[in-house]
Amino acid sequence: MLAVFDKSVAQSPDALQSPHSSDPPVSALKDGLLARLFSSAHPSSVTINLGSSENVATLKQQYGLNKTANEAIIVIEAYRTLRDRGPFSPDQVVRDIQGKFTYILFDSAAKATFFAADADASVPFFWGTDSEGNVVLSDNAEIVKAGCGKSFAPFPKGCFFTTTGGLRSFEHPLHHLKPVPRVDSKGEMCGANFKVDEASRKETSGMPRVGSAANWSSNF
Repeated sequence: MLAVFDKSVAQSPDALQSPHSSDPPVSALKDGLLARLFSSAHPSSVTINLGSSENVATLKQQYGLNKTANEAIIVIEAYRTLRDRGPFSPDQVVRDIQGKFTYILFDSAAKATFFAADADASVPFFWGTDSEGNVVLSDNAEIVKAGCGKSFAPFPKGCFFTTTGGLRSFEHPLHHLKPVPRVDSKGEMCGANFKVDEASRKETSGMPRVGSAANWSSNF
C-alpha cells in the first residue's frame, strides 16, 4: 500500500518533520521515485484497506448495504454517510469498525482524505513528510523512509486523520494528542510518536443537527 497526498489535501503535523537530519527527505513525487520502489515491492497490489473487520454484517446493516458489499465498500459508504448526512461523529464512524485494520480514503471531488488505524496498531502503517511537505503513507517503512528521510514514524494507533480536522484519537476524542519525539540509534530526531494527552481536554460546544441533508464535511 502506498499513498502520497499533496500538502493542500493532507497537512502533516509539524512534529512529524525532522528539519536537521543527516538523512534529509526528498520529493516523493519527483521522477516517480516512490512509485518505482513500490512497484518493485508490490507489482500487482492496489488497495485502500488492509486487515479485516470483525463486524462486517453489522456494518452492512448499519449502512444499508447488500450482502455482496466488501470491506472497502463499507469504508466508502461510512465516509459518504458522514460527509453527506452526518448521523455519526467522525470518531464514532471509525470506532464502529471492529477488527484489525488500516485504511486510506481519498475523496477526489472534495479533495479530502480520511485515513485511520485500529486501536492496537495490528496492521503495519507508517507516515511521513517529504521535502515538499507532502504526506507519504505506506505499510512498508523502508518506502516511507526513502521519501521522507527521518521525517517519518508509525501512524499512531487508535487514531484517524482528516483533511480539515487533522490527527485525532477515536478512542479518546475529547483529549488532545501530544507529540513525543523519536530518537534513532545515532541520537538524531526521527519524526514523532503521538500519544493521548490525558491531562488536556478539548472544549466541546456540541454540533447542532440541522437535518439529514446537512453536509458535515467541513467539520471533519
